[in-house]
Amino acid sequence: MTIIGIDHVQLAMPSGREDEARAFYSRLLGIPERAKPAELAQRGGVWFESGAVKIHLGVEADFRPARKAHAALIVSDLRLLVERLREAGVEVLDASFEGHDRVFVFDPFGNRLELMGAVTS
Repeated sequence: MTIIGIDHVQLAMPSGREDEARAFYSRLLGIPERAKPAELAQRGGVWFESGAVKIHLGVEADFRPARKAHAALIVSDLRLLVERLREAGVEVLDASFEGHDRVFVFDPFGNRLELMGAVTS
């Protein structure tokens, strides 16, 4: 038996703030929303998916943001995305080290995300 991949990342969010999730994940990060199955949609939250990138946000009653644990997303043009985020008022924290171009941002709920520049050969 060998684990061969990750299907999706689940992050928590507070109830009733799906529009903020859409503004950040879909409009700023560019990950399209995917309709949740009907039996799950009634729980709230929202899913964003594009190819192998799948981020699901689920409502958690006793919500606390993931400030340390995080998803790391590879971005084809990190500097362009950083500019878009800053123009939208999102704080972008430089996290580059040893030649690896990367930043940290927090979603509208305080969950930390790492954005990494794609490595080109």
